[in-house]
Amino acid sequence: MKTITILVPCYNEEAVLKKFYDRVQSVIEKISDYEFAYLFINDGSNDQTLEIMRQLHKLDKHVHYLALSRNFGKEIAMIAGLDRVESDAVVIMDADLQDPPELLPEMIDWWQKGYKDVCAKRRSRDGESWFKKWSSHTYYKLLQRLTNVPIQIDVGDFRLLDRQCIEALKLFRESQRYTKGMFSWIGFDKKEILFDRDARAAGQTKWNYWKLLNLAIEGITSFSMAPLRIASFLGCILSITSMIYMLIVIFKTIIFGEDVKGYPSLVSIILFIGGAQIFFLGIIGEYLGRIFNESKQRPLYLVKEFDGEIVIKQNLR
Repeated sequence: MKTITILVPCYNEEAVLKKFYDRVQSVIEKISDYEFAYLFINDGSNDQTLEIMRQLHKLDKHVHYLALSRNFGKEIAMIAGLDRVESDAVVIMDADLQDPPELLPEMIDWWQKGYKDVCAKRRSRDGESWFKKWSSHTYYKLLQRLTNVPIQIDVGDFRLLDRQCIEALKLFRESQRYTKGMFSWIGFDKKEILFDRDARAAGQTKWNYWKLLNLAIEGITSFSMAPLRIASFLGCILSITSMIYMLIVIFKTIIFGEDVKGYPSLVSIILFIGGAQIFFLGIIGEYLGRIFNESKQRPLYLVKEFDGEIVIKQNLR
């Protein structure tokens, strides 16, 4: 009998965690050909999320939980879970029930047909503003143009991954992660299934626009050198334009004897070029910052508890 692990990164999900377990349980109880297990990742929650995980672990022997020492972020929480998974496949889900568990039988069916990565593509997104939907779709379109990796549009973390994909993802040990891009980078046979994403069942979203912007920058800088090339290209254009303008001023002064005028326009040009230089330096700084962080080779995460046992020896993958 093949085994499947439901991997659930959690941060302050006390309002919905039991509802999630009950709803998923009602689905997998009808699937008799597979053995299921849960792996909840407590990503430094400061509410009762960890206590609920402990209760579910005592109630059901198939429920396991991993408590990280602090909040490392969802991207790190996912790799912490993948490092622990030993099953034939894993299904990554959010605890807020925006990822409908009712899709699990269809995902498993496509997996049995030979697909290694069965991912859920959002057809509609309830509970989200028009701007958030538009900006998300536009961002993925832009990312596709900036990178050679075939990034999937409107596809999140909700997916079933075969053991081959799990082992491939465990090879990625960078600390600044964009897992959605990694899913595309590893390749393997993929199958997209459409679904309508519901609003959160309870609680508040942990993603604000600032966090989403940071994640978007992570995606671009992790999988594309295009910003650096664009900065170089625009820098060359500004330099050539400045040289042409300088030659025109010199020519008019020498040939026609005109006084050098245009102090306001000169100041405007200087400010524009200075601002462009600072912007380009910021792009370079983003990439240098990534190099600096990765060069320290710190562990991706630290675990404080696994299934009720205090962890002393850390996994130093």
